[in-house]
Amino acid sequence: MKKVLVTGGTGLVGNALKTIIDQSASGDEWIFVGSSQADLTDNNATRSLFERVKPTHVVHLAAMVGGLFHNMNNNLDFLRRNLQINDNVLQNAYEHGCVKVISCLSTCIFPDKTSYPIDETMVHNGPPHPSNYGYSYAKRLIDIQNHAYHDKHGCMFTSIIPCNIFGPHDNYKPEVSHVIPGMINRMYSLIHENTEVPESEKVFTVYGSGTPLRQFIYSLDLARLIIWVLDNYDSIEPLILSVDEENEVTIYEAAMAVAKAFDFKGKLICDTSKADGQHKKTASNRKLRSLLPDFQFTDFEKGVKASVNWYIDNIDKVRK
Repeated sequence: MKKVLVTGGTGLVGNALKTIIDQSASGDEWIFVGSSQADLTDNNATRSLFERVKPTHVVHLAAMVGGLFHNMNNNLDFLRRNLQINDNVLQNAYEHGCVKVISCLSTCIFPDKTSYPIDETMVHNGPPHPSNYGYSYAKRLIDIQNHAYHDKHGCMFTSIIPCNIFGPHDNYKPEVSHVIPGMINRMYSLIHENTEVPESEKVFTVYGSGTPLRQFIYSLDLARLIIWVLDNYDSIEPLILSVDEENEVTIYEAAMAVAKAFDFKGKLICDTSKADGQHKKTASNRKLRSLLPDFQFTDFEKGVKASVNWYIDNIDKVRK
């Protein structure tokens, strides 16, 4: 029986893992830990956590994260805090004899100037987009650490690289939210404020030109894949966990999906004075498909609808 410690376990992906585990007949023990239970930037606190839990496996989700504008304004903080967290978690996993660690990276770590689609071999081929270089370099270093721990100690420390994640239990705080939860929060507010104005006359603003392309993975799909990686993927090389390339959508199309989920009757406009960030970061899931060819991803619009429904049902307790 595995004893799995999930760092960052109270967030979007941690809650998705809880949901999938509750639906399964897993005989493993899962311990979900959030920042209020252990400050992973502090090595003593991290060591105490590992001594208390005594995990055999770790799913490392904990990170300082944020949306485009939060990253742009705080690159140093993203770099330092994530370096501290990752070093403490991996070193303590080694010292406490963990069998396997899966660390979560992101497709935003790939080079800004590259060929598409990007794949696992291209992580270190050039600088990341300048908007989030602090976060990106800290996350890239996990791959270096995984190789170094394997070379020196034989550790099975690996990493996954999901595309843009969305789903229930997301973070809707305007200063840190990613694109879909940010849109969900803003559209709900628009619909429910100034109720004397007919909804058909209300205007929802899409930040930027609306043209950047993104692949989005529903959090429950990612949770299923993480469990599969935990049980079946025994390589230190990163593994991209992404929907297929043909499922890429524009930011404007994502906004349309959110509007459809709310049955929003107003109109959408694009504010081109806002930054777009990277135009695209199309990722290849060829390696994943070679290992798991029949995996069925949730339809994007269905995932958005489920996410909006969860937000509405939990409006009093969402992170916003």
